[in-house]
This record gives sequence, structure tokens and C-alpha cells, in this order.
Amino acid sequence: MSFLLYLIIGGIIGWIASLILGRNIPGGIIGNIIAGIIGAWIGGALLGDWGPQVAGMAIVPALIGSLILVFIMSLILGAVSKGRDNA
Repeated sequence: MSFLLYLIIGGIIGWIASLILGRNIPGGIIGNIIAGIIGAWIGGALLGDWGPQVAGMAIVPALIGSLILVFIMSLILGAVSKGRDNA
């Protein structure tokens, strides 16, 4: 049950990050879950585990890490799509 809650929280965090930045994550729900979980790891590594925690995931660092990840992914995917358009 804890793993399922972890996936749900990861998906919500990834979705919120994409809403804040106004950029979509490829892969829909799966992309949001992956962005939320990897973002939680990035945020935890950079900022530690402070703030409220749900399912063992610190919400504030996870959201900040997801914002960083979504922004970098959108820059990379935008550059790739521009490269395809020029070819």
C-alpha cells in the first residue's frame, strides 16, 4: 500500500510541477509519476528532507526537484524538436 501511495504522490507532484511551469511532460500520467519520483530524489539530494512528508517523500524538496527536472526536460525536448524541424 505504501508503494501505491508513493506512486500517487509522485504523480501529483509531477503534475503540479508541469502546471506551474506551463509545460507538458511527455508520457502523460506515467511521465508525471516518473518526474515526481525523480524530482523527489533530486530535491532530496539538493535540499534534504525538510517540510511536510507524505509516504516518505518530503513535499517541498520534491516539488522543487520536479520543477528543475521538468524545466530541463522541456529545454532538451524543445531543442530536439527544433533540430528535427530544421532537418
